[in-house]
Amino acid sequence: MKNKLFCLIRKTILKYCPNINDEEMSIIIYGLESIYLTVNKLLLLLLASVILGITREFILLLLIYNIIRSTAFGLHASSSTLCLLSSFIIFIGGVYLCVGTTFYLYFKFIICLFCLVCIYKYAPADTHKRPITNYHKRIKFKIISLFSATVLSIATIVLSDYLISNFLLYGMFVAVLMILPATYNFFKMPYNNYKNYKSSLTDMEG
Repeated sequence: MKNKLFCLIRKTILKYCPNINDEEMSIIIYGLESIYLTVNKLLLLLLASVILGITREFILLLLIYNIIRSTAFGLHASSSTLCLLSSFIIFIGGVYLCVGTTFYLYFKFIICLFCLVCIYKYAPADTHKRPITNYHKRIKFKIISLFSATVLSIATIVLSDYLISNFLLYGMFVAVLMILPATYNFFKMPYNNYKNYKSSLTDMEG
């Protein structure tokens, strides 16, 4: 089904844009495949949350996670199957963890401080497929990530609703785990890919 769909898309693009080259076509197809896989994964997770009766909690946790993820970026799974499995554990399992656990104030403070320090040191964390080579963009993403994490941390500490506070803490913490060098090393994924990209450019110029 997937192969037939993208074969049709490729033919349609070539029909209306016959002058498009192979590199441009590859970029377009890669982007569309990413959207396709993301939508499929999200629909499966949403269906599971509906069946389990935790849809609102799932959506809340997903939104909080993506507040940090959208600018700090971080590790991506090496396959769509692993991505789906890890997403089930993180988001579906995470809902039950947040609902069934009491995080004490001192623990929240320590985790929030940990997240802020890690974001300052490691955000944004790129991938080998999407290296963030622009220095000014890296600084911008770091500042936005720090601001977002600061707001989430303050909300986590001051909110009297323990459930919302738990979701804020957990969502931010998981997003920060995705940018750590240790996480990249554990999954044997290359880290600081923008440096490798710059090195290869320097070697080519030399």
